[in-house]
Amino acid sequence: MILRLRHRKSVTQIRFILTIHAHAAVERNINSVAEESRETDYSMVELDAIKTELQTYELPMKEMKASLQLEDKAKRVEELEREMEAQGFWDDTERSQIYMKELKNLKDNIETFHTLESQVEDIKTLLEMGYEENDPSLVGEIKEEFKTFSEAFETMRITTLLSGEYDKNNAILKLNAGAGGTESCDWANMLYRMYTRWAESKGFTVDVLDMLDGEEAGIKSVTFQINGENAFGYLKSEKGVHRLVRISPFNAQGKRQTSFVSLDVMPEIEEDLDIDIDEGDLRIDTYRSSGAGGQHINKTSSAIRITHIPTGVVVQCQNERSQHMNKDKAMQMLKAKLYMIKKEANAEKLSDIRGEVKDIGWGNQIRSYVLQPYTLVKDHRTDAEVGQADSVLNGNIDPFINAYLRWINTSAANQTE
Repeated sequence: MILRLRHRKSVTQIRFILTIHAHAAVERNINSVAEESRETDYSMVELDAIKTELQTYELPMKEMKASLQLEDKAKRVEELEREMEAQGFWDDTERSQIYMKELKNLKDNIETFHTLESQVEDIKTLLEMGYEENDPSLVGEIKEEFKTFSEAFETMRITTLLSGEYDKNNAILKLNAGAGGTESCDWANMLYRMYTRWAESKGFTVDVLDMLDGEEAGIKSVTFQINGENAFGYLKSEKGVHRLVRISPFNAQGKRQTSFVSLDVMPEIEEDLDIDIDEGDLRIDTYRSSGAGGQHINKTSSAIRITHIPTGVVVQCQNERSQHMNKDKAMQMLKAKLYMIKKEANAEKLSDIRGEVKDIGWGNQIRSYVLQPYTLVKDHRTDAEVGQADSVLNGNIDPFINAYLRWINTSAANQTE
């Protein structure tokens, strides 16, 4: 009798336990279905947001297509290809190189815009699939595709702003350390490194034309050329005084110190400019090269310094193999500089070059680089700023370049109105 009662009690307990497990399973299923429903609803919201944002690019894409004048570019490509097929075309090396460069630029612009159009269509297709399949896993892929498109669009949009007369040319930069001795010379060296890193990230090349080392460390002055498409168009934004605030590594007391360096930027202009230069206005000095270049270049006074007495403009070159070649390069730089001064002085019209290099000191800086007590790089013209100063000093100056190009384009549009 006792055994039967125990058996019945055991069966009842088992049934009770099974019932609890069944209810728990049902509840888990309900929760799972609810969770999937919430995920689907959230995914739909995200897809709607991406679709809405993609629609905001429709008008800018049309405006970009019009500004690029793709039909005219396509016709020019056909013209160039026909001329390049002509007999004897490749006999003129200089002419053929100019044509090849123009052809490459035209094709790159056309291909880049067509790629943007394809990216838009791909995103639209993915959005349709996301809506039809209610598949949350597609959201991540669509977001990544949209991010790639928006970044490529911004890069292309900035490129369309480079419409100045010499924007496509190589750029010649000259850094001069301000008052402050070793501290300023070290800051000049840091900026030189920043611009060379930027150039390397773009696939550009750098040629040092002249360099004067600091007495203890760093660089007193350096003139260098950055070679690449639109180099001057991008780097014209960097012209001005750059200010650094940091704890000086050269100060034993560890005090915070402010240093200034000026940067001048001009395009490399290979064609003969209509600039009259009186030989009597020039002072030409020769000196020994201090840079690399082999034993011959260091043993002879092959470096050239040309001073234009009326304007005080000084250009130097020491990287070429002979004094004659250095003089030719220095004269080319002088003509380009005088030409840009003439443009800037032309009633402050809507110029491609804005602002002149002022005194290297407080109140004239275009950008401040603060390393202590906090890190911040801020452009005082556009108010663009980046909190990661190390990233900027390692060559990430595109945010400032892009902000400047938008700024001058907006300013020009406002003045036109």
